[in-house]
Amino acid sequence: MLESWLGELGLEPGGRAERDGVSAWDLVLDGRRRRGLRVTLILDPSVGLIVWALLAPPLGDGLRKTYRTLLRWNDEYPMAKFSVTDDGRPILAVELPSRWLDADEVGLALARVVLIADRLFDETRPWLWIGGRIPDGYGAEAPRGEGLLARFGPRLAELVDPSAP
Repeated sequence: MLESWLGELGLEPGGRAERDGVSAWDLVLDGRRRRGLRVTLILDPSVGLIVWALLAPPLGDGLRKTYRTLLRWNDEYPMAKFSVTDDGRPILAVELPSRWLDADEVGLALARVVLIADRLFDETRPWLWIGGRIPDGYGAEAPRGEGLLARFGPRLAELVDPSAP
């Protein structure tokens, strides 16, 4: 079911992993600014779906400031959850209860994750690259899942970054 919905959205997930009735798929999505956003979809049919995105690699010693930033974002983006993994990687998650689980809501959740990552691109650049300097050639290739933002971006207009191309 979920794989066919992703296909309808023009997205190709990596392999499917299953354990104890819970399935997971990995995707790599591109926003207008943020490219290569690694997203995992975790589906427990009895509970719902979690769309889980790695915002950056493990953070260094400045975690206190980072925690305050994540808490602020939790307040500013009410349909998303920000946290830190056990190894220090900041993540962004959107949860869908099983009663809302359909192709449209999955697409909306994926677009929400990408648009939030786009919106926070400048604030997360120092987490991604030393000095926050964008590598040469970054974003030169065509974005993956372009149709996702075209289809769902208008419904999430409050998240569209005005500085995005």
